[in-house]
Amino acid sequence: MALRQLILCLGDQLNRDAAVFDDFDKSTDAIWMAEVPEEATHVWSHKARITLFLSAMRHFADGQRGSGVTVHYRRLGEHEHTSLASALAADLKRLRPERVLVTHPGDYRVYRRLKATVRAAGLRLTVVRDRHFFDSPERFRVWARSRKQLRLENYYRAMRRHHGILMTGDEPVGGSWNFDADNRKSFGADGPGLLPQPLRFPPDTLTREVIADVERYFPQHPGRLDAFDWPVTPEQARDALEDFVSHRLPAFGPYQDALWRDEPWLYHSRLSAAMNLKLLAPRVVVDAAEWAWREGRAPLASVEGFIRQILGWREFVRGIYWLRMPEYLDGNALDAHADLPAFYWTGDTDMACLRQTLRQTLDYGYAHHIQRLMITGLYALLLGVEPRQVHQWYLAVYVDAVEWVEAPNTLGMSQFADGGVFASKPYCASGRYVQRMSNYCSDCRYDPGKRSGDDACPFTTLYWDFLQRHEGWLRDNPRTRMQVRNLERLDAGTREAVRVSATRHRRMVS
Repeated sequence: MALRQLILCLGDQLNRDAAVFDDFDKSTDAIWMAEVPEEATHVWSHKARITLFLSAMRHFADGQRGSGVTVHYRRLGEHEHTSLASALAADLKRLRPERVLVTHPGDYRVYRRLKATVRAAGLRLTVVRDRHFFDSPERFRVWARSRKQLRLENYYRAMRRHHGILMTGDEPVGGSWNFDADNRKSFGADGPGLLPQPLRFPPDTLTREVIADVERYFPQHPGRLDAFDWPVTPEQARDALEDFVSHRLPAFGPYQDALWRDEPWLYHSRLSAAMNLKLLAPRVVVDAAEWAWREGRAPLASVEGFIRQILGWREFVRGIYWLRMPEYLDGNALDAHADLPAFYWTGDTDMACLRQTLRQTLDYGYAHHIQRLMITGLYALLLGVEPRQVHQWYLAVYVDAVEWVEAPNTLGMSQFADGGVFASKPYCASGRYVQRMSNYCSDCRYDPGKRSGDDACPFTTLYWDFLQRHEGWLRDNPRTRMQVRNLERLDAGTREAVRVSATRHRRMVS
């Protein structure tokens, strides 16, 4: 029987309720999936990231076969193709489908190559809207046309109103759109105390097979796999959601920005990877959080702060990505050209905050948003690393990294490479911020209160150097004018000492 429809199913599209399956007929249609080295090597991917994608893909394929669906699956080691394009081209020639469909990919590179491959086979690729999201790139583009500046807060309010989430009529519940004033606390000197540990998912037989394959085919890639315990099925993802809502959501809000030594999870959800692979629908997550508040199981500040990350940030960054690609990846508004330090791949540095965050990243493929923005991202910004190198590192090392969500967060928010498309100012701070929000500084040889000298915190030295290098531009930005005024209080000798210390540090890490 002729193959009517071939559905291309990518590693971050593992939801059987996707619109691409609406007209699916088991007797005439089939799913196509492929594991290819290029998807792990176009950036030097963390072993845990590769394992998560491949394990989730194999579980999905097995589940579809179990329900009577034909799945054409290219597995590592069982074919000679190195890229999705070459694997697909060979199978289009062999299978000869009448139609080829795919859910809108989350990576522009993959989207472009799939279209070209299908076209070269004499077919047309039908790209179906990804209804996993609350919004679509087309609707975001319409919203963006009416705005002089694209700002999350305006978008987030519009999304709350449109979807009726945490609303009373046309007004936000509790009388406020956000509760940032309640949600930026540190743990204080006594620390977080006893923390509720997240539900973990030890590797099953299929995941252990994937781990063996990853160690075999990608032995030199960064990261470790002995602690791999991420959810790889929809059932596990739902259990992880229930665990978060019951045990960590109530305290998530006030401590979402806090940091603590040797505590990677704190009160964070660990759900972003499951959502980004489509094992878990964001609507289900948002509904669960809102119901926790309505039932009195979590305070409004925590619930709003969590929902804003999904309904606000997650949707906003996707809109920015598809609005600005492909040129978005080339942004370098601050003219930064330093190389990413080699210790980002090893964690071998005497800066305690970076050592803690980088080694945690290599151990788990995970760091929470403040570790990413205000530790690894802040240091790269202050050092002046070429933004594309920072982007490629983030895309490689985190298990939840898919380009649509990673690129705007890294290039726009963290590195200000887009010049203000995404954020209204660079997120720059000195070592004092790290000291205030964590206990990282307590066992560090550097002093966050010192701007220059051998024992000055490199974050602090580079912060004041950053202000000097970009003084004119920062003075014209209302949100950074106060920082420039603080800079203006420094005498010429202090400024020169900062420049000397910053230059010395750059030479040390280059």
